[in-house]
Amino acid sequence: MNVRVLVFLLLFTRAAFGQGFAGLGAEADGFALPEPGTALAFPRDHGAHPDFRIEWWYLTANLKGPDGTDYGVQWTLFRTALAPGDGADWADPQLWMGHAAITTPTQHYVAERLARGGIGQAGVQAEPFMAWIDDWQMDGLNPMRLKATAPDFAYDLSLNAKGPLVLQGQGGFSVKSATGQASYYYSQPFYQVTGSLTLPEGPVQVTGLAWLDREWSSQPLAADQTGWDWVSLHFDTGEKMMGFRLRDSGLGFTSATWISADGIPEPLPPGALRLTPLDYARVAGRKIPVRWRLELPAKGLDITTDPVNPQAWMATTVPYWEGPMHFTGSHPGQGYLEMTGYR
Repeated sequence: MNVRVLVFLLLFTRAAFGQGFAGLGAEADGFALPEPGTALAFPRDHGAHPDFRIEWWYLTANLKGPDGTDYGVQWTLFRTALAPGDGADWADPQLWMGHAAITTPTQHYVAERLARGGIGQAGVQAEPFMAWIDDWQMDGLNPMRLKATAPDFAYDLSLNAKGPLVLQGQGGFSVKSATGQASYYYSQPFYQVTGSLTLPEGPVQVTGLAWLDREWSSQPLAADQTGWDWVSLHFDTGEKMMGFRLRDSGLGFTSATWISADGIPEPLPPGALRLTPLDYARVAGRKIPVRWRLELPAKGLDITTDPVNPQAWMATTVPYWEGPMHFTGSHPGQGYLEMTGYR
C-alpha cells in the first residue's frame, strides 16, 4: 500500500470517526457551530463549509426496472476536517470519503473512495454546482447527472427536480438533542430519475424518485448519543416526510418534517414521531431492526416499513445499514432507511 494512502487512512479513521458514529458527539475543538436564526444562502450553501467539522452531500433513489423489479441507489460525498479552514496541497486539513451503492432484492453492491483535500482528487464547487471524488460525479442540481463506477457495478442517472428545496428544522437549523446539538440541514426531495444501472448480469434501464440531503455541523450528536435511525418517505399522494431517532441510554430524541406536495415544510416538535422496531435481521454479525412501525399522530400517520433487501449493509470504513424500502398503512409509499451505530 502507498505510504501516503496508509497515513491518510489512519488519520481519517482516527480524526473523523475515531469512536464510530458516537465520535460525532465529541467537543467541537475550535470549529464553527450552527446558530439558530442564520439564513441559508444559495448558491453559496450548496458548496463546502470548511470551518465546520463534518458535512455531506447525500442522495438516495428508489428505482424500478422495466419488469417492475425494485432497485435502490446511493451516492454520498462526506467531508471531514482535521482542523478548521483549508490549505494548499497535502497541508489541506480537509478529508473526503465517497460511498456508492446499488441495492437489488437479492444483492447489495458497495464501493468506497477516500481522498485528501487540496490536491484536486475530491471537492465541491457551489456555482456551477459539482461534487466529485475521483471519477464519481454529482454534476448540477437541476438538472443533475449522477455517475459512479466500481468493479462490479455502475450507474449513470439523470435527475430533474419537480419541487423546491426544503429547509429542515427551523429555517434550516435542525436540532439533534435535548441539550441543543444541531446542524444546518436542507433537502431536495422532489427529484424524478431516469437512467441506467450496470450490474454483473448486464445493464438495466430504470426510472423513479430521489432525495438529496445536505447537512453540515461540528458536533451533531450529544455525548451520550450512539447513532441514528433515519427515514425519507415519498408518499403516494405526493407528500414527503423526513424523520429520525437519535439513540441514547433512554428513549432517544426524535424529529420530523412533513412536506406538502408543493414543497412547504412543516417541522414537528421533538417527540411527535414514534419509531418502533418490529422485526430484526442478522446482518454482518449484528442484530439490525429492518422492519419498523412509524407513527405521527399529528398527521394521522401509522405505517409499517419493509426493506427491499434486509442485508443492505454498507461494509465501509465506518459501517452502517442503508437501503430502499416500501411501506403500507395510513399513507403508503416508498423511501429509504439509514441506521448507524449498531454493533
